[in-house]
Amino acid sequence: MMGKSVRECLCLLGVATAVCFVGALDAQATLVNLGPGSFTPLAPQINFDEVGLGTTNPVYNFPGLPGLGDVTVSFEGIFVGQGTSGVSPVTITGSPTPGVALALDPSGPDTYTTMDGSNPSSPVLTGTPLFNGPVSVLFSTPVAGVGLEGGYFDAVGGTTIEAFDSLGNSLGSITNTQLGLEFYGLADSTGANVISCISFYITGSEPAGFAIDDLTFGSAQDIPDLVPEPVTMAGLLLGMGALGGYIRRRR
Repeated sequence: MMGKSVRECLCLLGVATAVCFVGALDAQATLVNLGPGSFTPLAPQINFDEVGLGTTNPVYNFPGLPGLGDVTVSFEGIFVGQGTSGVSPVTITGSPTPGVALALDPSGPDTYTTMDGSNPSSPVLTGTPLFNGPVSVLFSTPVAGVGLEGGYFDAVGGTTIEAFDSLGNSLGSITNTQLGLEFYGLADSTGANVISCISFYITGSEPAGFAIDDLTFGSAQDIPDLVPEPVTMAGLLLGMGALGGYIRRRR
């Protein structure tokens, strides 16, 4: 009987430790803002020169990506469940319909490739109307991080990029913090593949509008600095305390 009790205790200790580990990761899972150079040179990238000028709502296929598998990247103005307001600029209202398969809304404003005299790496992707409409991106397979270059900005804090999971739940958002061209990067702090889509749109004063370019994405292995936080000692002790209480009750 004593041997059995010891085995039970060891099994429970393993379970408690695992629970603590998962709980700690869940508690620390937050959306982080990646800086320029966060992605490896081998990370998948879309420069919008892969298709002709004027291409509407382009679609890109990436087969067999490490850590992700086959990924299709699609562009439109908004997702099903979202709406728009305003004429120029057009902004996004609402969120993707929760609890259902994410889908871009074909009845929403289009995106298309164009030249931008303010961006030395043209062509770029713009929303409708030109430089004043929203741009939304859907990944067929969730990714750990996504980055892109936005601009050209003539005001600080006037545009927002928001990330959503596969159920349409918001993972968080950031706004532009500088004038000109700025790199936006979003990732989950745990390195998990949880970002299924993003929406990029004007939410304040932005006199000349914006476009996007050089979209990059990938799994955690494409983002070297994205390392999960270690399990905290407090979380481990909490789990061991719970185990101790269980053992006392068993006695």
